[in-house]
Amino acid sequence: MAALNSPLRVCRGILKELRALKGPQYKQTMAYTYILQQFRKNQVTGDRYCRAQREALHASDTYLCLLSSTRHHLALHNLYHAKGERSPEEVAGLVGLQLPTQPGGKGWEK
Repeated sequence: MAALNSPLRVCRGILKELRALKGPQYKQTMAYTYILQQFRKNQVTGDRYCRAQREALHASDTYLCLLSSTRHHLALHNLYHAKGERSPEEVAGLVGLQLPTQPGGKGWEK
């Protein structure tokens, strides 16, 4: 099993994704209050070890991965699939290549 991130790091990551999705008014959303409420509810004090807290941390870490992966997928989808038909020069530029230039001389003039 992979090591889990700290609860504070996961909470900040989820709130960062929420801010990217909703903009500057993300603190007024119900999702913001629910996320903070759940993280406060599942805090563990020094005198107890709670299996449910680790399960909640794992679920929140998985949710953070889902949110960030979805955002990256949408960015890549808009970059590569939103343009319609492209010219060969533009397609070659997407993958970092250049089309060869036509050599000058007899028979190649336009």
